[in-house]
Amino acid sequence: MIIIPARIASTRFPRKVLYPINGVPMVICTARQASKVDEVVIATDSKEVVEVANEYGFRAVLTREHHASGTDRVNEAATILGLEPDHIIINVQADEPFIEPEVIESVKDLVQKHRDSDEIMLHSVYKEIDAQKADDPNRVKVVLDSTNFALYFSRSKIPYPREELKIYYQHIGIYGYTRKMLERFCSLKEAPLENIEKLEQLRVLYHGYKIAMAKVKSRSIGVDTLEDLKRLSL
Repeated sequence: MIIIPARIASTRFPRKVLYPINGVPMVICTARQASKVDEVVIATDSKEVVEVANEYGFRAVLTREHHASGTDRVNEAATILGLEPDHIIINVQADEPFIEPEVIESVKDLVQKHRDSDEIMLHSVYKEIDAQKADDPNRVKVVLDSTNFALYFSRSKIPYPREELKIYYQHIGIYGYTRKMLERFCSLKEAPLENIEKLEQLRVLYHGYKIAMAKVKSRSIGVDTLEDLKRLSL
């Protein structure tokens, strides 16, 4: 199952999940892409978003307003839906209206591969970007070990280029886990690094668990600001 967390409030881009893209709300554009892979449920703190989802034929569940992260909201939705411990859940951010279905499939395959692991808590993907794009703090960078597990994520340019570095790895904000892995994530205390960088995945690394990554090709970027949308439409 794919669960899309869709919080109505956004500091940098108010009500962005309902912002129209070619006349269709952003969260619905994302849901349509995701529905090419699996069943979709939208998890939101807004009755308005629930109504919009239903209008376009998508199921939605109403969650609490305040959550530390989108993953915590997905966990509440999974509880409401009564999903079993081994159920595979893919968390696709509502601000990924151009995400390719094959990218979502890559995450799903990764969870299937590691579904019985007690060490791995999250599964996600990354793509190559150039040094100029890596300067953008809205493009989260990741560094990896030799077996494609994440070492760290940052809004800063990592690794620090003491010499010229042409290629960086950008994290794509999709997460996969079993219901059991998701519950374990949400049982952990928020991490200082998570709050500093405003990156929920750092909670996993801080507490000693692993994040499995896969490299993909994607032209999509998450929409953090109105400028992002304008750039994508060029």
